[in-house]
Amino acid sequence: MPARHVVPSTEEADLLALVRRICTTELAPRAAEAERSETFPRDVFRLLGETGLLGLPYPEQYGGGGTTYSTYLRVLEEIGAVWASVAVGVSVHALSCYPLLTFGTEDQRRRWLPDMLGGTLLGAYCLSEPHAGSDPAAMRTRAVQDPASGEWVLTGAKAWTTHGGQADFYTVLARTGDDRGDISCFLVPANAPGLSADSPEHKMGLTGSATATMRLDGVRVPDERLIGGRGEGLKIALAALDSGRLGIAAVATGLAQGALDHALGYAKEREAFGSRIIDHQGLAFVLADMEAAVVSARATLQSAAALRDARLPFAREASVAKLVATDNAMKVTTDAVQVLGGYGYTRDFPVERYMREAKVMQIFEGTNQIQRMVIARALDRSPGGEITALG
Repeated sequence: MPARHVVPSTEEADLLALVRRICTTELAPRAAEAERSETFPRDVFRLLGETGLLGLPYPEQYGGGGTTYSTYLRVLEEIGAVWASVAVGVSVHALSCYPLLTFGTEDQRRRWLPDMLGGTLLGAYCLSEPHAGSDPAAMRTRAVQDPASGEWVLTGAKAWTTHGGQADFYTVLARTGDDRGDISCFLVPANAPGLSADSPEHKMGLTGSATATMRLDGVRVPDERLIGGRGEGLKIALAALDSGRLGIAAVATGLAQGALDHALGYAKEREAFGSRIIDHQGLAFVLADMEAAVVSARATLQSAAALRDARLPFAREASVAKLVATDNAMKVTTDAVQVLGGYGYTRDFPVERYMREAKVMQIFEGTNQIQRMVIARALDRSPGGEITALG
């Protein structure tokens, strides 16, 4: 496997070596068949929890690994290079835990986080709705507090829920008033009466990852499961998405690296006109462009992660990283299929799966069109910015 061009510390190097062993022995042998059969690998997430990989960027006092976000993203890359469905699942699980860590009370964190980070409880994040994807403030799912019991009663539907029907808890954003911004965040257990999942979506890629619409039909949630104050939900959701975009950028970069690895290995072995195809300049230049795309995506991602680790604003940089990494992943995986020629178009090689999986990276955690809006608005607010049309 080619070097990742980022020099790790000794501790980080040991962690990445562990991740690569797990990827080689536990994930790689199962990925293709699980994707073909659309089988959700729940046991893999238990394994990742037991080995400490689910809780890497979280504090040790709650059972996390206490690593930097930069290190966590490198781990996501390694997993994404082998099995994107699992890497996306790890990122979504972290996204589901983020509101509890950042906005929950100390009692809430100590009560639920250890089992979440240890893999006993797998999470899902419920923000999008059938009519409100890129505009979360337009959501219609409502939560009304019962004055007699103090419980919240949730009613509505959440679309495109990763781990839908498989998760043990759902971080749900719901409207708690008539004002557009009056949205709150709830931690809903999977066994709550009235919570159900539609049949899984039949997707083009990430078929080993369960995606379903979740239905909330009068789901009653005690007030102790309200995360943050009433009306803080939109702020929580947007803050979580900034980190989540870095997670998807890391998965996309890993996916591109995996495609490059396979294409490079094939190009070194396959011969045409009496020499290896990598020795033909036309093919070599394609591989060179693929390498440049992966390296640039990784550098952009790590630059944004460094800001997050330094507790500096990073929302614009997260959008840039997500945009660059996912667009590059789409190009690199498509080129990998081209390098393999007819073989790349068959399911005997993983690059066609990588290409199908890369497409959705440009869509979820905010489409790349939304990322461009975020970046343009940030430019307008920055000194010397000249873009004003977005307001």
